[in-house]
Amino acid sequence: MWQEYAAAHPEAVSVCSEYTIEHFGDSERLADELLTHVLSGRKRATSELVADYIARGDDIPRVGSHWIACDGRGVPRIIIRTVELRLGPFASADAAFAADEGEDDLSLANWQREHRRYWTRVAQAQGREWSEDEEIVFERFQVVWPPQHTS
Repeated sequence: MWQEYAAAHPEAVSVCSEYTIEHFGDSERLADELLTHVLSGRKRATSELVADYIARGDDIPRVGSHWIACDGRGVPRIIIRTVELRLGPFASADAAFAADEGEDDLSLANWQREHRRYWTRVAQAQGREWSEDEEIVFERFQVVWPPQHTS
């Protein structure tokens, strides 16, 4: 997949040739659900704890970074490119970002409720407690490959 994208878009790869291979969420079901939202065009943003990047040994993405998004079984489905990124605490998420995450009713209140649950669950699985003061990567992205899923 990456080689096909790089051959079709050498200019994008020359700006930033790094990529990661990941899936959304912390379960097969959630990965598939969130990927479906991306494929439909509803989801164009994501957020992740800086601590999770560190725990995996991954670099924090930067504008222009790519990642190959896999389904819940680990099959690569699309390539996305980071188009906007900022770091901040939980309380810095706004209604526009919540809507761009494309989940549930798109409201900030729902985003806060579901992400509290999610990050509490993820932190507990790592044997730690999550705090709303932790730094979060707020990322907006664009689907860039394959062509049938680009906007």
